[in-house]
Amino acid sequence: QVQLTESGGGLVQAGGSLRLSCAASGRTFSAYAMGWFRQAPGKEREFVASITWSGGSTLYADSVKGRFTISRDNAKNSVYLQMNSLKPEDTAVYYCAARSGISYFTSTSGMDYWGKGTLVTVSS
Repeated sequence: QVQLTESGGGLVQAGGSLRLSCAASGRTFSAYAMGWFRQAPGKEREFVASITWSGGSTLYADSVKGRFTISRDNAKNSVYLQMNSLKPEDTAVYYCAARSGISYFTSTSGMDYWGKGTLVTVSS
């Protein structure tokens, strides 16, 4: 069993930066590919970024490529999302997710665990 807890959300002006963190419980954190999704009001949850169990490879949605960076520290059972050059359209609840048996992912289906989310609001 793995529990995921996100933190670091908040209100920021357009062009600003935030760093989200996701802390995982359990001793098998390194066995999971990890990722971030987001859901804006009235919209479906969408993929943001994912990272392999080793941290050696990452994948990003086109909308955040070049602005967001995903990373992980298996010694700290944590995954991070550094968000730079934020735009109002980045406003959403951001969710951390974990999936075993796969290198990385882009779909919401098949996730083993989800966090409860952290709200990011970008003002114009």
